[in-house]
Amino acid sequence: MSHDPNCIFCKLVDGKIPSRKAYEDDEILVFHDISPWAPVHLLLIPKRHIPSMVEVTPADAPLLGRMMAMIPKLMLDHGVTNGFRIMVNTGQDGGQEVAHLHLHAIGGPRPWAKG
Repeated sequence: MSHDPNCIFCKLVDGKIPSRKAYEDDEILVFHDISPWAPVHLLLIPKRHIPSMVEVTPADAPLLGRMMAMIPKLMLDHGVTNGFRIMVNTGQDGGQEVAHLHLHAIGGPRPWAKG
């Protein structure tokens, strides 16, 4: 399925729900998480609806590779210079809250981190 009219991330892609965009092209939308875990918390989503990593196929490798490869520049553009975390939650037991594949890119000092 390339689009799910009930998916909140598909609605973001369609512009039906506003977001604070960090990047956008024909295949990818990057926006700031509304409940950030750190000073910089971006979500990267394919514009095509892919429910989770379970549904990823070899044909999706170029798209996922582009998403991963753009994260270092996105983090640097947002002032993250001391490292970052990339997370992909998959399925209910994996902590996935929205049934649309998304990568979390999280950077900057986390409030709970010491040191």
